[in-house]
Amino acid sequence: MAAVVAGATLVVAAFVIPTLHLGTVTPLRQRGERAGVADAAPIFGWWDAHIGWGTMPAIAIGAFGVAWAPAQARRLPWRHLLVATWATSAAWAVSLALIDGWRRGFVDRLADPNEYLYQVPSITDIPAALRSFVRRIPDFQGDSWVTHVAGHPPGALLTFVWLDRLGLGGGLPAGILVVFAGSSAAAAVVITVRTVHDEVTARRAAPFLALAPTAIWVAVSADGYFMAIAAWGIALLALSIRRSGRPGWVLAASSGLLLGWAVMLSYGLVLASLIALPVVLTAANRATALRRAALAAATAVAVVGIFDLHGFWWVDGYHAVQQRYWQGIAHDRPIQYWSWANLASIICAIGFGSVAGIGQALDASALRRRRGLNLLVVGSLAAIAVADVSLLSKAETERIWLPFALWMTAAPALLPPRSQRWWLAVNVIGALLINHVIFTNW
Repeated sequence: MAAVVAGATLVVAAFVIPTLHLGTVTPLRQRGERAGVADAAPIFGWWDAHIGWGTMPAIAIGAFGVAWAPAQARRLPWRHLLVATWATSAAWAVSLALIDGWRRGFVDRLADPNEYLYQVPSITDIPAALRSFVRRIPDFQGDSWVTHVAGHPPGALLTFVWLDRLGLGGGLPAGILVVFAGSSAAAAVVITVRTVHDEVTARRAAPFLALAPTAIWVAVSADGYFMAIAAWGIALLALSIRRSGRPGWVLAASSGLLLGWAVMLSYGLVLASLIALPVVLTAANRATALRRAALAAATAVAVVGIFDLHGFWWVDGYHAVQQRYWQGIAHDRPIQYWSWANLASIICAIGFGSVAGIGQALDASALRRRRGLNLLVVGSLAAIAVADVSLLSKAETERIWLPFALWMTAAPALLPPRSQRWWLAVNVIGALLINHVIFTNW
């Protein structure tokens, strides 16, 4: 409760302080007023009380989840639980998106002029695009990349280029891909928690992951896809450490491929290593864990090296992105506000039930005993802390920090079982409230 009170205070302050007109940051405006204000705070969106086609399905899914999901999570066979968690997460994300309408809420989200799909038609020669990628990151050059392409390594753009070349161009196929991948991350976390903690806790976490408020920004945002790639990379690493012989090595190499690809999707996902570290620390056989982690790391580096051979060096891209960031909206987002309001945004994304779980996860005794879920939550907090002090994450963190926030939504599994249903209801109601009162940009 202390954690929830502190979190609620932070959120209230983040919404109220901009309305005091102190000249540092702009409060959320009504939809239609100066659409696209970059410094609007603390959620990127506009006030707009509305309902849509997804309203009734979202309420129904949320009510079903609160009433029956915890019991079903205890009873279902393990494989059925994973499928149910993934399917529920997808349905929850789509229903929340459709509150904003079919086109605005789903089909057109990835077709925005600042998004990857806008750049796809210009990619006629992939090797040439890679060789010129770093040069085109800074703004005001005539042929600079659009905002989201410039802000990420080329893996993100290539994903949608390849999808287009398969004959699946446009916003709808891209949206389906992102939802399908993003919602699968819930199952990846359930697998990881079972592997590093125990099955009972993993089953308790499943409803919270399936109905996490983060789903608002998973459908449809490419960051949901990034989140899933990183989550499955960590899940495979956890499984590789617990498997002996060839299967363990294959899983470790597969983990490295995914984590290397994650780094080529988003510069910030190098911080996923802080979430992978607890997987190694909780292993019973530390020597095996280190060998498997070393193989995963080497494979991830190899993925980065392949891009270097084709003309894109990750480090050069990172420095160019810093230049692009400070050429643009960074100046409209004062650090004296966003250094702490970032955290308020992420609280909105994970829900107060997750905040309560984080308070429980920081139990000193459990951390000394290297309890898996506790360490995963601490790792995600560490990743967010580093991202925050880097000054490269100011605003929009409810979307940008999805790969780290995801793990926090499993934290309520550590709460007393008798209270978990109530905290699940708090998260569901919070997600419905945000999506119906704020017209989010994502």
